[in-house]
Amino acid sequence: MQIFEDWLVRFISDDYLWMVEIFLIVLIALMLGYLANKFINFLEIHAARSTNVWDDALIEACRRPAVWAIWILGVNMAAAVAARAAESEWYSLVAPVNRVAIIFLAALFLVNLVRRVERNLVHPEYMQEPMDETTVKAIGKLVRASVIITAILIAMQAFGYSISGVLAFGGIGGLAVGFAAKDLLANFFGGLMIYLDRPFKVGDWVRSPDKEIEGTVEDIGWRLTRIRTFDKRPLYIPNAVFNNISVENPSRMLNRRIYETIGIRYDDIGKMSAIVEDVKAMLRSHPEIDQEQTMIVNFVSFGASSINFFIYTFTKTTQWVLFHEIKQDVLLKISDIIADHGAEIAFPTSTIHVPDDIKLLGTQLENAR
Repeated sequence: MQIFEDWLVRFISDDYLWMVEIFLIVLIALMLGYLANKFINFLEIHAARSTNVWDDALIEACRRPAVWAIWILGVNMAAAVAARAAESEWYSLVAPVNRVAIIFLAALFLVNLVRRVERNLVHPEYMQEPMDETTVKAIGKLVRASVIITAILIAMQAFGYSISGVLAFGGIGGLAVGFAAKDLLANFFGGLMIYLDRPFKVGDWVRSPDKEIEGTVEDIGWRLTRIRTFDKRPLYIPNAVFNNISVENPSRMLNRRIYETIGIRYDDIGKMSAIVEDVKAMLRSHPEIDQEQTMIVNFVSFGASSINFFIYTFTKTTQWVLFHEIKQDVLLKISDIIADHGAEIAFPTSTIHVPDDIKLLGTQLENAR
């Protein structure tokens, strides 16, 4: 045992002391990172019990930056000890690397915080009146981009690069970039117009009469908008396209319209007035028909094989499935009204009228035989 102690003293007192320092620094950094993670878990448990959702967002956003900061600073301190022991020129880079690491960890914290704030603002569980998801996402993307760009510029300044020179180059090179990437910029500004004008948002059903575009909006990016068609295929549309086409947004309808023409036989023309009045009374008493909207039931035309009346009314619901159930109920009730009046719904028929002279000639021929 004494021999081991003497060897350890000689080992530490010689040129190998820096190895022990590195080992202790890394060990302490790992332990502090582990304790920091446990402490954040403790804070999250207590924050979850409160009604305030923003403390949860703050704690969740700082978890990785806090733990990583401890580990990165520990590794950098160990690297500084090794560089100093080896008298390497890399020792002068330790301080700038530490500053850059802190800058990017702060940027990571802000990006995580913005992402969690986005989720809170659009989630009905966290907000009594959730904000528009499309607007929140647009603002979130702008804030995150601003944080990342600012972090990069500050990091460049920390390494001795002139930010003013970079900005000047950006101003001069912007013209060349603009010509080279005009389509990319057109899509970017097209996405910006979608965010500002908000003709549709994520979750809306949209269609274009100018293009074969119809489906549910799943994502609005800075270059592309992803629409899921009704046969479940994804459709990727450059945002610049929306600057030149008309877009319908059926999701924002106030009502859905029932517009049908129904024909009855010519033999039942005397019953048309009573049928029309009963159909109108049925629509006025129907609980799913919006009485505040236009309602028309009238005899409208003499058809080739029927006399026609039409109904024009609106349902209270805009849901596609429920609308068709209501429409089915209305049409079946109209069929019952027609049957109650002893009339029939007409179907295409052809009637041949034979003149009396031809009938007489045919009879004479039969008698002659």
